[in-house]
Amino acid sequence: MAVTPAVRAYYEQDREHDRLRQGRGRWELWRTQDVLRRRLPPPPARVLDVGGGTGVHAEWLSADGYEVELLDPIPLHVERASRVAGVTARSGDARRLPVPDASVDVVLLLGPLYHLAERADRVRALAEARRAVRPGGLVVAATINRYAAVHDTVYLGHYVREPERQAAHAALADGIMLSPGRGFSAYLHDPAEVPEEFADAGLPEAEQYGLEGAFWLIGDVEDWLDDPERRTLMLDAQRSLESVPSLLGVSSHLLTVSRRDD
Repeated sequence: MAVTPAVRAYYEQDREHDRLRQGRGRWELWRTQDVLRRRLPPPPARVLDVGGGTGVHAEWLSADGYEVELLDPIPLHVERASRVAGVTARSGDARRLPVPDASVDVVLLLGPLYHLAERADRVRALAEARRAVRPGGLVVAATINRYAAVHDTVYLGHYVREPERQAAHAALADGIMLSPGRGFSAYLHDPAEVPEEFADAGLPEAEQYGLEGAFWLIGDVEDWLDDPERRTLMLDAQRSLESVPSLLGVSSHLLTVSRRDD
C-alpha cells in the first residue's frame, strides 16, 4: 500500500492539517499527548516524528522543549511542518530512515503503519525505528483498530449506505480499508497483531494504550471536549481503562510502546 497515488492525492487535499485540531478528532490528539507525556523521557530529548504530517504533534512536542525532527513523504506536509517553530522537517520513508544508528531518544510512528499493507513492510519500519533509537530509547507506534470502521460508520450514520457498510466489513476480514469516495486506504490492525510485529522487529514487551476508548462514540462527545472540566474527567476515566485488554479494540486508535533493550 505505502503512499499510493490515491493516498497521496488524499493527503495533498490538505485535509490532514485540521483533522486533530477540531471536532472529535481533538480527543485523539489530547489522549496521544496524555500517554506520551507520561512515557517520553524529559526534554530536551531528541524525537524523530516519522510520518508526522503537517506537524500537529511536532508542534506541542517542540513547545514542551523537545528537539524534534519530522519526516513525511508528502511535500505539502513537509512544507507546512517546516513552518513550526523549533521543528526540522524533510522528506522521508519509514522503511528507510535517513538518520544514523542510535542517534535519537524516541521514534514516533504516529501514522506510517496505517499505510503499510504488507506485514513485512510494517516490521521493517519498526526495525528501522529500533535502529535509529539509542539503547534504552522508545519506539511508539499508532495503529487503527480493526473494528474502527464499523464503529465510525454507525456513529456517523453512514452504515445505512451499502458501499460504506461493505467496506467496513471487508476490513474486518483482512484489515484492508478502502474508503468509498474518499480515495483513502488504510491497514486496520487487530490489537493482538501489533505486539507480535514489534517483537519481530526486535522490540519485545510492548505495552498498549487504547486512545479513545468508547468515549469517541458518545453522541455529545464534542460538548464534553469543549468543557475543560468535563474533558478532564473524561481523560481521567479513559486513563483508568486504557490498557484493559478486553477494551483495547473499542478505541479507534492504539498506541504501542516499546524500549530498545540494548
